[in-house]
Amino acid sequence: MLPVLTPSDLPADLEAVRTLALEQNRLARTLWEQLEILKHQVAQLNRAQFGASSERLPGQAELFAQPLDLPSPPATPEVKVACHTRKGRPALPKDLPRTRIEYDLSEAQKASFDSLERIGEERSETLHYEPAKLRVIEHIRFKYVATKDGESTIVTAAAQPSPLPKSNASAGLLASIQVDTFVDHLPINRQETRYARLGVHLPRATLCEWKLASAELLATLLPPLRNHVLQAPRLHLDDTTLPLLERGRTTTRQTYLWGYLGAGQRQENGLWVDHPPAVLFEFAESRAGAHPLNFLRDYHGYLQADAYSGHDALYRTGRIIEVGCWAHCRRRFFEIAKAQKTPGLAAQALAWIGKLYAIEAGIKDKSPEHKLAVRQADAVPLLVQFHQWLQGNAHGLLARQPLAQAFGYALRHWQALVRYTESGILEPDNNRLERAIRPIALGRAGWMFAGSPRGARAAATMYSLLGTCRLNGIEPYGWLKETLERLPAHPISQVHELLPLAR
Repeated sequence: MLPVLTPSDLPADLEAVRTLALEQNRLARTLWEQLEILKHQVAQLNRAQFGASSERLPGQAELFAQPLDLPSPPATPEVKVACHTRKGRPALPKDLPRTRIEYDLSEAQKASFDSLERIGEERSETLHYEPAKLRVIEHIRFKYVATKDGESTIVTAAAQPSPLPKSNASAGLLASIQVDTFVDHLPINRQETRYARLGVHLPRATLCEWKLASAELLATLLPPLRNHVLQAPRLHLDDTTLPLLERGRTTTRQTYLWGYLGAGQRQENGLWVDHPPAVLFEFAESRAGAHPLNFLRDYHGYLQADAYSGHDALYRTGRIIEVGCWAHCRRRFFEIAKAQKTPGLAAQALAWIGKLYAIEAGIKDKSPEHKLAVRQADAVPLLVQFHQWLQGNAHGLLARQPLAQAFGYALRHWQALVRYTESGILEPDNNRLERAIRPIALGRAGWMFAGSPRGARAAATMYSLLGTCRLNGIEPYGWLKETLERLPAHPISQVHELLPLAR
């Protein structure tokens, strides 16, 4: 604790007073810097606990006098909201099955009239729900006594092989367990309760074993899925945590799922063709950079990722071109601006970044050639001005101050951040993979942790396949059920045909 100085404590010598004043100023500046960091951390915690998850700020004009002759940040664009028009109740989908229920006058009502002639009908529709139900499928294999050349033998008709040997779970039930767990984030104990309501007791140990065994069967699809991801024109990389509670331990330990998403377009015969997007997750015991280095050992091309230092070894190979993530950069400024009562430099930085995304919104569905032309014409000059603004305003910021760290992140990784303007197949951020990771975060809130490395690997397999279904607009239950039915008898050299890719 600093001592309280009184006038009698001050030295008589002027030079000593000057030295004391400078030391007090240094201490005050250090304490103020620590206070700013703590205020920022408190604001982050409050926002994480009580705030909205959306990274949006109210639209406000940015009117600040520039201390230097720097480019002015663009004004925050007004968000135009289309007027709401009442269209009535939406029609029910035409492809849903329909049951016709007819209503007629009673016999007493008909008898009260001299004559009746039906002239038409009035029609209305209600949406009906029937809860899931279980039924038993009996597999009957006819047996014959066959005689040929004077010899008799018994011949039995072949049946469709079961997805899991020595198990009485059908492909439909296994698919339901996987979708409930990894799409709807329903823990096994709740599934056990739900099946009990349907009249069948399925112990959670049995459900868990079915879940793991069917995931291991589906893991035969991972090698061709990996090849497809690595052949993509553009690759995204990120990781997320996976708590692991092993037998004999009372607390979880942190493990990781590394995610790799391949997408983009390539030219074939003069036309731009979409590479069907796919995502693959790998379970790893740590966040060491050796994991992506091994996965990408044969990859050549663009890699979109955050600025994690563990990725540096990838770029040093010379085979992989780093592409930065503007979403990560923006998030640093947003966390500061959200905690400020009046807009400052962080809000101005968001206005610059918002202008870049406004350009992207206008070319979202255009060809890579068109995107490249617009980025070179509109985004590159804007980025030059933004860079000048960052350099000019970075001076004078305290090194440990959150705002200085946000400025430093943008300036240190500038070349990677602007690389998306060099090709039309690139994106300005890593949001596509972050959206694929979001179901894992939702699942953690439901099932809390993986119970073994085997369970963690099963989770990686299912999030890979079901995430690829989602990227390609494929209904997960129907694909899983059909794949589990076909996979036991499918040639191993042709399993790539079963991947959930848009064709």
